[in-house]
This record gives sequence, C-alpha cells and structure tokens, in this order.
Amino acid sequence: MARLRRKACVALFLFTLFVFGTLMGLRTLKPTEGFSDLAPGLEFMPLIGGKLDRRSAASDAAVSQGGPRNAPIGDAKAAAVNSGQDKGIFYDVHIFYYMWYGHPQTDGKYLHWDHVLVPHWDPKIAASYPTGKHSPPDDIGSSFYPELGPYSSRDPEVLESHMEQIEAAGAGVVVVSWYPPGQADDNGEPTEDIVQAVLEAAHRHGLKVAFHIQPYPGRSDQTVHENVKYIIDRYGEHGAFYRFSATSGRVLPLFYVYDSYLTPPEAWAELLTSSGSHSLRGSAYDALFIGLLVEERHKHDLLAAGFDGMYTYFASNGFSFGSSHQNWKSVKAFCDGNGLLFVPSVGPGYIDTSVRPWNNHNTRNRINGRYYETALQAALSVRPELVSITSFNEWHEGTQIERAAPKKTVTRLYLDYQPHTPELYLELTRRWAEQFNKEKEQWLM
Repeated sequence: MARLRRKACVALFLFTLFVFGTLMGLRTLKPTEGFSDLAPGLEFMPLIGGKLDRRSAASDAAVSQGGPRNAPIGDAKAAAVNSGQDKGIFYDVHIFYYMWYGHPQTDGKYLHWDHVLVPHWDPKIAASYPTGKHSPPDDIGSSFYPELGPYSSRDPEVLESHMEQIEAAGAGVVVVSWYPPGQADDNGEPTEDIVQAVLEAAHRHGLKVAFHIQPYPGRSDQTVHENVKYIIDRYGEHGAFYRFSATSGRVLPLFYVYDSYLTPPEAWAELLTSSGSHSLRGSAYDALFIGLLVEERHKHDLLAAGFDGMYTYFASNGFSFGSSHQNWKSVKAFCDGNGLLFVPSVGPGYIDTSVRPWNNHNTRNRINGRYYETALQAALSVRPELVSITSFNEWHEGTQIERAAPKKTVTRLYLDYQPHTPELYLELTRRWAEQFNKEKEQWLM
C-alpha cells in the first residue's frame, strides 16, 4: 500500500508539473504565432441582440468649404464625439466591400463567380496548374460558398441582406471598391451605377459609405483629382456619405487609394500637398487620403506624397511588410511621429487558390476564428484611430466575413465555418468592435 501511495504521489506531481508547464508555454505565444488571448467576454456565444449606445467617429456635418487645413490627425487622436444613433454601430471600424458580382437573372450572365484561373507569371510554373475559368453555380471562383448563392450585387434583396449583416457586425463604414464610370476590373463590368443603391441601403441601416479608389488604366494624380470631385459632387450630400471627424475640428471625406505606390510620390504631391500644381488642400474637395503600405519604404513615400495616412489591406499575415502584424507597432510609431493615421487591416484568413491555384504559400487557415482574433488583438494593441476589415465579401481571396454555407458537389467540397454557425465572423466582429470602443474611450481619457 505504501508503495502504491508513493506511485500515486509521483504521478500526481508529474501531472501537476505538466499542467504548469503547458500553461506557461501558452502564455508565451505571441499574436504572430497564430493564437491570442481572448479579450474579456469574447467566448463563443449567441450574437447579442441589444444595441449599444456609443460615441462615434462619423459625422453628418457638411463638407468644409475651403479654409486652411487643421492640425495633423496624429495630434488629434480619432474623434469619438458624435452620436451612434443608439444602433451600436462603430464608425471607427471600416469594412471593404465589393460590388462586382453578377447573376444571369439580374445581369444576363455570371460576373466574377466565373473568375478565370490566373496563370503564374513564370511559364514553367504555370504549366503545372490548370487553366480556364469557373462554371457557376456549382463551381465558383471561391474556396467558400455564399449562403446567398452566387448572387448579383445589383439585386436589392442582396444589398439589403448585406447591410443587415454589416449592421449586425457593428462595422459602421462600408468601403466600396470604386472605379470611375465606364471602368471596371479585368474580370467584371462597370459598377458605378450601383453606388447610389449601396448608399440607400446603407442609410437604412445607419451605416456610412466611403470610397476605395482602385487602379484603372491611366489612373494618375490628375485623374484622381477628377474622381474626387465627381464623387463629392455626386454623393457628398447623401446622408450615408462618410466623413471623418477629428478632435482638431476637421470634418472631411476619407478615401482609400489602392496600389497607391503605382504613382510616384512626387506626382501625388501635386495633388495632396498645399503647394501642388493642382492641390485639393484647402478647397471644397479637400479630404483625407489613405495610401496602401506594402513595402517598408512606402512609409516614407506616402509621407512625401502628402497622404494623410496608410492602411495595410492584405489579410495574409507575413505576405508583405505592411500586412505583417509584428511590424504594426513600428508603423504606428512612424505615423504618430509624422501626424498620420495608421489604419491596420485585419482579416479572418486568406485562401485564393480557387483563382490563383499556385498560391498555396500565402494561405492562412481560419482556425475556427482564432486567426481573426489574433489579427484583431494585434491591431488593437497598437491603439489605432481606425481599424479596417478585409473584407465583407472578397470571396476570391477567402477573406469574407459574409455568411457562408456548407456545400459539396460531385467535383468540389467547399470550406465553411463549421462547427460554428454562418454568423461566426459577424459575431466576432461585433464583440471586437465593442472591445475596441471600450479600450479607445480609455485611451482618450
């Protein structure tokens, strides 16, 4: 019996040592290693139905008509001074939104769901992968399948569902991917005619709309000058048009400029600095311009170009300097030191092999929501003024938080959000948006 008791004691001691060691190991994990500590109250549970009152960074004030530019954003901190209309909507959480999808019933054919398989730039590598395009509705250009099916972005019921989902997620600003009239991406058709319907649908749900200016043939500082005038003249008086309000007193529209590095900094400076030959600064069309940070040197380029801030867009941690969580602290310090906004972009995962079958190395597994939470924690840890989400519905790159459905066909098995519900990423977004709001109020005290 004595020997048995000794063995039991030894076993208990070893078990205790194992548990202690495991706990200490878990404490050492960093956000870049794939997991994070959950913020208070973020365990999985049903979406909270009640709406919370909050202060917001959006404003319905009219566009400033001239006058000098006010203090730099970095000196102001993001303003949390306006009413959230008792909807629990967080206007400092922005979400990228795509309007390029089509369905035969509405558009006469499928658009984007039939995306081509993009060949690798190296012909030797490209030869090892399939070519052609997808064939909806069972075979679409995505590794996930939307709950709404391969829908049309022009369908009013789809728009209503999308805005309902975004409102449920608490993200207050819908950032539409925008091309000038008559222009489109390589796989779609012009979408400028959809913008008004998006604004109307967003307005019904208390959401705001900002613009994500995309690259198009001939885009330059001069054409963007015309784009900004067009957008403000056409949509600036709409109740859903987004303006950023800072404690410095500036209340201005905000534009994201994708692939801003394609235009030289000295050309952008002609538009975005007060001494530029066709400067918008101090005019009725002045705005905040947020450029894309990909490589480290882009920090200095964006500063020299006259941009008001930078965002990272890509949802694949480690894909670029800007998208790597471990670099956000130094980027935020650079922005703070130069009076710029830093807008980290977070996403639930990344997989684009349905359209780029050779790009497995950039895939980031969702880990049932843990990857998303890691990104959100990394963003909040640098105390940003705004956070952007990539994306609501970029299905090709698997970054969507829109509801997805399980689906299996003869030739394909789509990924899904199981064992959780289709609302998983909407729920996570709301909980982290609420946490962001609470922490931000403490930062500003």
